[in-house]
Amino acid sequence: MTSAPTRPDRLAVDTIRTLSIDAVQAADSGHPGMPMGAAPMAYVLWTRFLRHAPHDPSWPNRDRFVLSAGHGSMLLYSLLYLTGYDLSLDEIKRFRQLGSRTPGHPEYGLTAGVEATTGPLGQGFANAVGMAIAETHLAAEFNRPGHEIVDHWTYTICSDGDMQEGIASEAASLAGHLRLGKLVALYDDNHVQLDGPTAWAFSENVVERFDAYGWDTRHVEDGNDLDAIADAIEAARQDPRPSFIAVRTHIGYGSPNRHDTSKAHGQALGEDEVRLTKEAYGWDPDRHFYVPDEALSVFRDAVARGDEWVREWQKRFDAYRREFPAEAAELERRLARQLPDGWDRDLPSFGPDQAQATRQASGAAIQAIGKAVPELFGGSADLSESNLTDIKDGSQYGPKDRAGRNIRFGVREHAMGGMANGIAYQGGYIPYVGTFLTFSDYMRGSVRLAALSRLHVIYVWTHDSIGLGEDGPTHEPIEHLAALRAIPHLWVMRPGDANETVAAWRAAIARSDGPTALALSRQKLPVLTGTQEHALAGVARGAYVLADATDGDGRTVKPRLILMGTGSELQLAVAARDRMQAGGVPTRVVSMPCWELFEEQAPAYRDEVLPPDVTARVSIEAGVSLGWDRWVGPHGAMVSVQTFGLSAPGTQVMDAFGITADHLVQVAQGVVEGRVHGVIATEPAGLAPHAAKH
Repeated sequence: MTSAPTRPDRLAVDTIRTLSIDAVQAADSGHPGMPMGAAPMAYVLWTRFLRHAPHDPSWPNRDRFVLSAGHGSMLLYSLLYLTGYDLSLDEIKRFRQLGSRTPGHPEYGLTAGVEATTGPLGQGFANAVGMAIAETHLAAEFNRPGHEIVDHWTYTICSDGDMQEGIASEAASLAGHLRLGKLVALYDDNHVQLDGPTAWAFSENVVERFDAYGWDTRHVEDGNDLDAIADAIEAARQDPRPSFIAVRTHIGYGSPNRHDTSKAHGQALGEDEVRLTKEAYGWDPDRHFYVPDEALSVFRDAVARGDEWVREWQKRFDAYRREFPAEAAELERRLARQLPDGWDRDLPSFGPDQAQATRQASGAAIQAIGKAVPELFGGSADLSESNLTDIKDGSQYGPKDRAGRNIRFGVREHAMGGMANGIAYQGGYIPYVGTFLTFSDYMRGSVRLAALSRLHVIYVWTHDSIGLGEDGPTHEPIEHLAALRAIPHLWVMRPGDANETVAAWRAAIARSDGPTALALSRQKLPVLTGTQEHALAGVARGAYVLADATDGDGRTVKPRLILMGTGSELQLAVAARDRMQAGGVPTRVVSMPCWELFEEQAPAYRDEVLPPDVTARVSIEAGVSLGWDRWVGPHGAMVSVQTFGLSAPGTQVMDAFGITADHLVQVAQGVVEGRVHGVIATEPAGLAPHAAKH
């Protein structure tokens, strides 16, 4: 039997609803229906279960709440304002306006209390799984008998759209396998999405799907029954598995003409309908952004409760510090995002006789960094033996070993990216994840959000070119470097040998304001002369002079030609330089492992590396030429690959596409003589069955 809410409860729930519809109406833009339907479950969660501190939003032991259904952002903004976070009613009134702290979808770092940037559906759900993973791992590392200083829950509210996205299915599958018992998902089961009824596209039994994933599942028949919602959450908290609670809600609840219709989903109700809806709630239709004192008092109890929780936890942490001072100091260091002193002291260095694939050098860097930086935590999408991402002696994270440092994500690339973001949001860790570069496409949505949110995530993407060889065009990245370089705030680093790889890892770990991608070779590469001495400093600046122009006596002179390269093609630039030099053309080789870092350097440094008056320039990279024109200029040439690859031994594929020192010399000579410029791409005639026209 449905229990009637008390007057304060009813006022509080309707305050969330009316603030949401008023804000959307004032903006004439937004999604009012979801907050109207989901307000009761959110109210119960935030007032009866969520342990949070509005005056201390970064309190380490707070429960995490992720609004995966980020289009319903006014639900979250209403809760943040009402419970006393640093978000004013004036900001609610400026919903979706330029410069406001209430953007259309929640943004981490912009609004106090927003734990994750959400909106692209399914992402928040995967973030929540990552947060729950991080909580268990942090607890295993730092809790001691009688001192449970890491002990918090992760809650998410998700929608039909979240449940339809593949990333959520991937994440839910792994969460069930890992038995993340302190993860609770509330499903806003309103049967309506933007186009119309969910039945038009969605007929599966979602609860049974989560049963199959190994979750504890529950169903609340009436989304307005506060006690039933509370009972379901309380029961979920007693189960050792992650919990999925389907709450039958009604989109646009209370709107006479929008209730249970898709018209309540993504547009303002309209002034007339707002009036009718407020009247249905028993509110004065002429009062906008009205917050009854009685309702505000209910919500603002969160401030005193939060302050007390923080004080109580601080006492416990002080006791922990007295008994375990080293562990307490370590946890504080990590939460402050400070690296250990001397963390990079023992990074490996490689001599000319130590040729190896850059993925191998990356593996060596991971071992060294893993010893010095215990917060390094991650894994691969079922490719750890290929990506070489395992931390040796780190053990395998799982339900029986929460302290393990190697996560087995399975073949779930997109969710892996979303979970890595969740681990970064949680704090205390530097997450890294691996797969093949071509499969970065599967991760792109999560990578973009990591860049938008400036998260410290590292991507280990190996098998980075047509040099991969026999696996063929499906696995050979062509357009991927250009596509990734187009993402703002993402550092794309393609090191040219083992020493540059270590330098790239050093830069990625030292960075704290965004994600870094490492594009690494499968094939063995020589250790190039000069990288042992100059790579650490040079890679940190994005580009540097690897080999300069000299005269016949070996003295450095102004170059007549500049050759630029990245990754496995850098060795070809070095070989071509030697031949151009022997032919009397003073030639400089510039290694450009990270365009984004080079762009950040002062103009004087960029001009020092690439003198503006040296216009004879040639780049070489086994991918599309897009973007290289900025560095090459109108008089230079770009040796590139403009079509899909081939299946054959890697050296043969490189030869077929003209990614060779011989071809580079020919092009460079043409550029010096003014005969050649622009995109240079060799099509292997008759060798590409995928290019046939049907």
